[in-house]
Amino acid sequence: MQSFGLGSRGHSLASRRVTRAGYGKYNETEITTMYQNNITLIGFIGSDAEVRTNGDRSLTTLSLATKSSYKKDGKYIEHTDWHRCVVFGKLGEFAAKLQKGAHILVEGEYRSRKFTSSKTDTEQTVWEVRVNKILKLDRAAKEAAEDSEDAPEEEAA
Repeated sequence: MQSFGLGSRGHSLASRRVTRAGYGKYNETEITTMYQNNITLIGFIGSDAEVRTNGDRSLTTLSLATKSSYKKDGKYIEHTDWHRCVVFGKLGEFAAKLQKGAHILVEGEYRSRKFTSSKTDTEQTVWEVRVNKILKLDRAAKEAAEDSEDAPEEEAA
């Protein structure tokens, strides 16, 4: 078993798989990941980014809307989901400049955390995306509208 720099638990995170090719011969082994927590969302920001500071650490939160639709009885039914996105560090500084209506792609890890609500004095669970990549998608559309030269999309990672 190959070590992935994960200490003594490395063996529990991946396994090798051997595949047969024809008459008793084996192909090279593949590594199959047993755990993965990645999420990619494309949508529109619902309100301007919010920056919060806690001691020497700051974070930026975004509210991202994604939409899906399906056809039922000849009518299209639309459904909008709202995702809480949390961004730290230099990427958080970039995210703080994003405004309502911006079209973005975010990649990150889907996480939950618990807290005690001060209003109801009960434990609550909130799900959020801990963002590690943001790609602003609407820049090219704005430039085309302004008749300016083509430029690469703005990306922060």
